[in-house]
Amino acid sequence: MAYESLLLVGVLSISFFLPHLALGMTIEIALPGWVLWAHVFIVLGAYFVWYWRRGGQTLAMQTWRIRLSTPSGAEPSMTQLALRYFLAWPSVICLGSGLFWAFFDRDRQYLHDRLAGTRLVLKRR
Repeated sequence: MAYESLLLVGVLSISFFLPHLALGMTIEIALPGWVLWAHVFIVLGAYFVWYWRRGGQTLAMQTWRIRLSTPSGAEPSMTQLALRYFLAWPSVICLGSGLFWAFFDRDRQYLHDRLAGTRLVLKRR
C-alpha cells in the first residue's frame, strides 16, 4: 500500500493538482471542497478500475506479483471491481478496520474483497 500511495501522488498531481491549479491561476476560482473530493474519488476510481480490468493488477501490484481475481480464479466483473473500489474507502478510512480484517479472515482476505467477491492472489511467473 505504501508503494501504491507513492504512485498515486503522481497520478493525482497530473489529474487533480494541475487542472485545479490552472483553474485558480487563469480564472481565479477555487472549487468547493465536495467537488474536490468527488474529483479525487473519480480519478482514483478510474485508475484502480482501469488497471484491475486491464489485467488484474495496478502498477504496484505488478511489482509484488499480486493479482486480483475471483475466488474461482476468473477475472472479476466490472460490477465487482466497482464494488471493491467503493468498499475499499470505508475499509481504509475507518482506521484500517477492513484491512485488519485479513488477520482474522480464514483466507487472509480484506473485508472489501470478501464483500465484493474478489481476492488477491500471488501471480505465478
